[in-house]
Amino acid sequence: MSFLRVQNLYKTFDEVVAVDRINLEIAEGEFFTLLGSSGCGKTTTLRMVGGLEKPDGGEIHLGGQCLVSGEKNIFIKPEKRNMGMVFQSYALWPHMTVFENVVYPLKLRGVKGVAAEKKVAEVLGLMGLSRLEDRQAPALSGGQQQRVALARALVFSPKVLLLDEPLSNLDAQLREEMRRELKALQRRVSVTVIFVTHDQIEALSLSDRIAIMKFGVLEQIGTPEEVYYKPATPFVRDFLGKTFLLPGKVSSTSDHLVNVEVQGIGAASLAVHRGNVISATNGFPTVGQGVMVAIRPEQITLSGSCREGQANMVEANLEAVHFLGDRYEYTVRLGSETRVLVSPASQHLKAGDKVFLDLKPEGMTLWPRET
Repeated sequence: MSFLRVQNLYKTFDEVVAVDRINLEIAEGEFFTLLGSSGCGKTTTLRMVGGLEKPDGGEIHLGGQCLVSGEKNIFIKPEKRNMGMVFQSYALWPHMTVFENVVYPLKLRGVKGVAAEKKVAEVLGLMGLSRLEDRQAPALSGGQQQRVALARALVFSPKVLLLDEPLSNLDAQLREEMRRELKALQRRVSVTVIFVTHDQIEALSLSDRIAIMKFGVLEQIGTPEEVYYKPATPFVRDFLGKTFLLPGKVSSTSDHLVNVEVQGIGAASLAVHRGNVISATNGFPTVGQGVMVAIRPEQITLSGSCREGQANMVEANLEAVHFLGDRYEYTVRLGSETRVLVSPASQHLKAGDKVFLDLKPEGMTLWPRET
């Protein structure tokens, strides 16, 4: 059963639709991510869940309680929703110490004295901040400020933790470190997390499930593996990671495979599993229909030779080689276009060589040709 349920949530700003009647069901204890580029509606959705924005339509339910319903004239205030929130800027009060920042939500809820001190000590210990409780917020490093913001959001044991791009202000190394810490923290405290980010690595590495948004609409919801390897729309396919796209025409079909003649790069035939066909609104592809074969670069093996009769091999020219220490980066030409592939340092091919791309059948998806 869903713990947090969003139904037909709708929000406009000056006649611009920011969130377009989206539906979400989030399980208790789940790490759920809203992923998309700037302006896609992810932060607006988070703010409506937290009560910082009032929707123009739809409902939000937490457990058995209705938090928002225009039809029923219900709007529970943010402080009554039992949700903690960490903003992109952390929003710490600069004139307060670490202890004063973290204890503030408890004061708002009437928890004072020894009980408040005990709760603050517990959460600061959890965040590795026990010796910093008397330090002023501006005197902290970026990583320490983030931990304080998380401690303040967790100190009153919220049912849901809302995180709005909390790692974006950190440098690359600290961001990677805090990403691991955040996931470990979520497991320890067993809190339901809704995480907003534009960073694909953050979303893929942290999430139990990801909702990918575009212009206020949900494009796909699924596990990291599902949205990466089984994208439901061209936007999801191209937004997440890198994708090779090869134009072709269906030559034959069977109960298990769709055979595609690749076009524009010489003679090549690819066999795609029927379960990997993305039919969209065009129905199942028929013989002679124009299609696109999509595959992630890591599902391609580069070699200098091809065994006779070997399936799913595409011939290319190797134009450039770049040594990156633990691997080589190869620029290959397929017809009129170039693509970049990475191979281990143990495999060294030379620029100007003829090479062969071995496409793994399970990694290929078949799409209607976009007109």
